[in-house]
Amino acid sequence: MNIDQSIVAIILLLTLVLFIWGRYRHDVVAGIALSLCVLTGLVTTDQVFSGFGHPAVITVAAVLVISEALRRSGVVDMLAQKILPYTEHPFSHIFVLTAVVTIASAFMNNVGALALMLPVALATCAKHNRSPAMILMPLAFGSILGGMTTAIGTPPNIIIAMIRADVSGEAFNMFDYSPVGAAVAIAGVLFITLIGWRLIPAARLSRSSPEQLFAISDYLTEVIITEDSSLVDQPIEKIEGLTDSSIEIIGLAHRHGKTMSLKHGYLLKAGDILIVQGDPSEIQPLLEKNDLELITSADKKFAELTRGDLVLVEGVIKAGSILEGKGVPFLRRRSGSSLALIGLARQGQRIRRRLRRQTFQAGDILLLQGAADNVDEQISVLGMIPLAERNLNIGQPKKIAVALTIFALAIALGVAKILPLAIVFVLAVLVYVLLDILPVLNLYDAIDWPVIILLAAMIPVGGAIESTGLTQILASTVLGVTEGLPVYLIVGLVLVVTMFLSDIINNAATAVVMAPLAYGIANGLQLNPDPFFMAVAVGASCAFLTPIGHQSNTLVLGPGGYQFGDYWRMGLPLEFLIVILAVPLILLVWPA
Repeated sequence: MNIDQSIVAIILLLTLVLFIWGRYRHDVVAGIALSLCVLTGLVTTDQVFSGFGHPAVITVAAVLVISEALRRSGVVDMLAQKILPYTEHPFSHIFVLTAVVTIASAFMNNVGALALMLPVALATCAKHNRSPAMILMPLAFGSILGGMTTAIGTPPNIIIAMIRADVSGEAFNMFDYSPVGAAVAIAGVLFITLIGWRLIPAARLSRSSPEQLFAISDYLTEVIITEDSSLVDQPIEKIEGLTDSSIEIIGLAHRHGKTMSLKHGYLLKAGDILIVQGDPSEIQPLLEKNDLELITSADKKFAELTRGDLVLVEGVIKAGSILEGKGVPFLRRRSGSSLALIGLARQGQRIRRRLRRQTFQAGDILLLQGAADNVDEQISVLGMIPLAERNLNIGQPKKIAVALTIFALAIALGVAKILPLAIVFVLAVLVYVLLDILPVLNLYDAIDWPVIILLAAMIPVGGAIESTGLTQILASTVLGVTEGLPVYLIVGLVLVVTMFLSDIINNAATAVVMAPLAYGIANGLQLNPDPFFMAVAVGASCAFLTPIGHQSNTLVLGPGGYQFGDYWRMGLPLEFLIVILAVPLILLVWPA
């Protein structure tokens, strides 16, 4: 191994460690990797920003915008409205919702498909008094499975198609992924419906409430002892309603932002701020019985949870939201003080700091109060998914038909290879804008910029790994270890390693690293690289073991009331099933 290869190997190892650590967002990690490659001369200055013009990056951005156009036109809402009558029985409830999100995510961003179906799932759970935990993990897994069925279903497929074009002169077509991906997705949905959901811990499945859209009982909020309260100079035991509710007083607010424990017999004083955790529906009776007032993030005191034109909304923070890593002051500034934070729920962690001292994380559920006329827009701008029950806004039939026709024409042009996918999707976006299906003002809001930056940065890094010969060394090492093994075992190994990486780092980054390695292995064996590329494509779409492996998993963590260790219970047997089914299918459809 020469000096350049050693340097790029160290950078690659550092990058993987930073991805796994999770301290920095994936786009920041990719930027660090690219910067190190530039500073060490592995990437020339004229190549630094070449990734932004790469067809894979353009295609991913265009697909995200098209997903938003389909949402605005009412296409998915129409589908959701059609399936509501089929949710009476638990099996049909799980199957229909999972199947719909799987199909939708084949043609639009999988996180976007999940975001659209999430309120529908929560509303139907409330209607049938079922635990959201029964539905939401299957829904998340279905959105991931659907992405592997087409070239635009998930960023890794787009990346792999473009890498194939670089090495062979021809990219994978729109539906080249479908024979294997669709079979795996169908098997996955059937497994989830018949067996998988039963593997979710019984404690999660038993939680249900007709009063709430999801089972959250640990909101953190704050109340203040007013000067006129009858509790002044009374021991804490005098607070009424605690024994008959799930609300727990976990401490007294300290000036440094931490929570001080309350000892037995503590005498309450005017101005004391109590930190409480519990069901938000039980907070109002507590306030009324004890002359307490709720404190919001805007430092205003409300006698009720809602008044005037103020409404309460619950929303989950998406991965990549502008709130991630920020706190209450940022929320106040970004919303122009039009939103007040009433409560925060973080699954699996006991919160011991005041609301104003919290740092928001992906998957956190916020209970917010704001003006009824703009709260939905504020939630969207902040990168959150509303969880309150909503009436589906069905688009006008003509708009739905027009949106679908434009999308179908774009796909047809791409499949017929009249124009590259990147170009036809950009043209489709322009047509959506001209027809007012997409407003110009919000044109770029749907783009997941951290993913775009990640891809644009990692593509030159991947080029450095390839140009220095490190890919060939890694491929030769793998070939040495697997010498004498049959092809199906080597393809299976590529698939399993890709799965493993996808569970702990971003799936797009996994594809950038693994696709060139898979090509190197195929070259070393003098075999057709296509089955190896397909193994990477399937593996990159199999992040089922942890809530951090894919944004879809993170989104349902809080609303479903799941713990970190719940995912592998259904995810591990699902991954075993996929390996057993995908390897022979790959070699059947794409012979080595």
